[in-house]
Amino acid sequence: MADLDYGAFDALTFDCYGTLIDWEAGILAALRSIPALATLDGEMLLDEYANAEAALEAGPYRRYREIAGEAMAAVAQAHDGEPTAEDVARLGRSVVDWPPFDDSHDALVKLKTRFRLGVLTNCDDDLFAASNRRLGITFDWIVTAQQVGSYKPDERNFAALVERLGADGVPKPRILHVAQSLFHDHAPAQRLGFRSVWIDRRHDRPGSGATPPADARPDATYPSMAAFAAAAVPG
Repeated sequence: MADLDYGAFDALTFDCYGTLIDWEAGILAALRSIPALATLDGEMLLDEYANAEAALEAGPYRRYREIAGEAMAAVAQAHDGEPTAEDVARLGRSVVDWPPFDDSHDALVKLKTRFRLGVLTNCDDDLFAASNRRLGITFDWIVTAQQVGSYKPDERNFAALVERLGADGVPKPRILHVAQSLFHDHAPAQRLGFRSVWIDRRHDRPGSGATPPADARPDATYPSMAAFAAAAVPG
């Protein structure tokens, strides 16, 4: 874990799903509601979901509720499941039920005493709004995939973030991006010159779970939001 001078930053920007919201728990709950998947290995299902979702997000933009539902349906079909159109819609809506990590709210409250906070999320406006109510925090900036019309790791999403914060007087060198996904966040952020912190939620498990693997070198790594908040706002 590299040392960072947190005094060099005015704003922290966060990925939401996987970092603040426990999307792997939410995805697995939704997948296991499909009878064909109910007893299958969870890590295998997450890996299959990661590949299906990334392929869909790399194509023409569609709302995330459609992407999530169709990615879960693809996993089911690979195991001889036959989800109906109603099932696909239900699975896509399940995002609103995905739980926050236990430490997310308190860590964000602590971080907000020192930094302005933003979100850069691969989600729809209304689905993120539901997740934000679960987090119980007011963010200074919210940039969604729906607003941009593309999904991370597309660099357009980060360009929109820079534009939004820059309009409020926060230049890119004063932004620290905080995320779990090396693929969606750290690899593109570092290509674009952001400093970044990895919340390695899977530090005690092998593999990359619901995100495709990627080669990235975050500036610092913490196993949880609680540990990161304690380092960034000591005392």
